[in-house]
Amino acid sequence: MAHGDGVAQAVEIREVSFAYDTGRPVLSDVSLTIPRGKVIGIMGQSGCGKTTLLRIIAGVLRPTRGTASVLGTLTRDLDQDGLYAMRRSMGMLFQFGALFTDMSVYDNVAFPLREHSDLPEELIHDLVTMKLEAVGLRGAARLMPAELSGGMARRVALARAIALDPQLILYDEPFTGLDPISFGAIARLVRKLNDTLGATSIIVSHDVEECLDLVDYLYFVSAGRIVAAGTGAEIRRSREPFVEQFVNGLPDGPIPFHYPAPDYGRDLVTTGD
Repeated sequence: MAHGDGVAQAVEIREVSFAYDTGRPVLSDVSLTIPRGKVIGIMGQSGCGKTTLLRIIAGVLRPTRGTASVLGTLTRDLDQDGLYAMRRSMGMLFQFGALFTDMSVYDNVAFPLREHSDLPEELIHDLVTMKLEAVGLRGAARLMPAELSGGMARRVALARAIALDPQLILYDEPFTGLDPISFGAIARLVRKLNDTLGATSIIVSHDVEECLDLVDYLYFVSAGRIVAAGTGAEIRRSREPFVEQFVNGLPDGPIPFHYPAPDYGRDLVTTGD
């Protein structure tokens, strides 16, 4: 049975290809399904197309070919108002957090509530307090982003991402630049918040070990294509050469260590102009 068969899907990507104006394909015939309530990983080396895929799911980019269905709606059928409404059901944690630097922690988390709802300030206060408590930072509400450590900033960004109780949460490299303690704390929060909210989470990352233990299912992307998929245990056992190289951090494999170059011996004896 294919992954997700018989289960209501949060996201369905069908034979999606994408190219920027240069014409060079970034994604080629990508198909995947993401069931509701699960934590799904999308992994691969830098530049493989995984962030482009996340942007297609968010409706920021439209596929050049193929279809993307998100929360039951084909993104190609949505006008600007429709995209805006769909994104109200999403939360997004950007790489490095992307907090508003001139707003306090409290106001950063309150921002989506003020932007997308007509709730009174008293209720917004209660909701912000609850979200900050969930990430362990209720006491930091009045701090400014410049006063936060990297791990704290990422947790504030996570509180902001879940402010509207989204059905779908998108994480773009959420672990980049974190120390091991913060790394583990954020990973546990991602899992806990997904399960508590009954949401669906998609994590784009190249941090292998933590993702393999965190996600329910994982897709590996290489050169714009899905080259492997499975649970963390299945990925660890995979004999797919790219996956073996990536998971074990091997310098040589399908991804070469050396950039293409002329014969080494000839270069040594050839003087430059």
